[in-house]
This record gives sequence, C-alpha cells and structure tokens, in this order.
Amino acid sequence: MKVRRDVYQAIADPTRREIINLVAGQSYNVNSIAEKFDTTRQAISLHVKILVECGLLVVKQSGRKDSAKSIGTPG
Repeated sequence: MKVRRDVYQAIADPTRREIINLVAGQSYNVNSIAEKFDTTRQAISLHVKILVECGLLVVKQSGRKDSAKSIGTPG
C-alpha cells in the first residue's frame, strides 16, 4: 500500500508554496525551477518529490529531463 504524504505539511513549507505558484501557469523542468531559488537542485528535487507524493504536482519524464506541472495545468 502506497502512503500519501499530508498535503498540509507539504504546503506549510514556503519553498514548496513558491514552487506551486511558479508551475501553476506552465510546466518547468526541475533545473529551471532550481535556477529560481537560492538552493541546490537536489533540495528542489526533494521538494518536487514531496509535492508529487501529495498529488499537487505531476512530473513527466522526457529523455533525461523531468518537467513538473501543477495538477490541472494544461500541457
């Protein structure tokens, strides 16, 4: 059985809220998201993973690039 993370705990983090706001309008690859923050790509990847586990983002892999978008965002 897959355990789903708590959405409220996920959105309590200010970085994750910023990521949600950023990808609300369009898809971004994880590197592009990381460039907009003063932290490592690995830290952003962990934030994205948590948001995916909560069902707030989806990540589509295309070759070696992962693109994240919010649920309900077209494309």
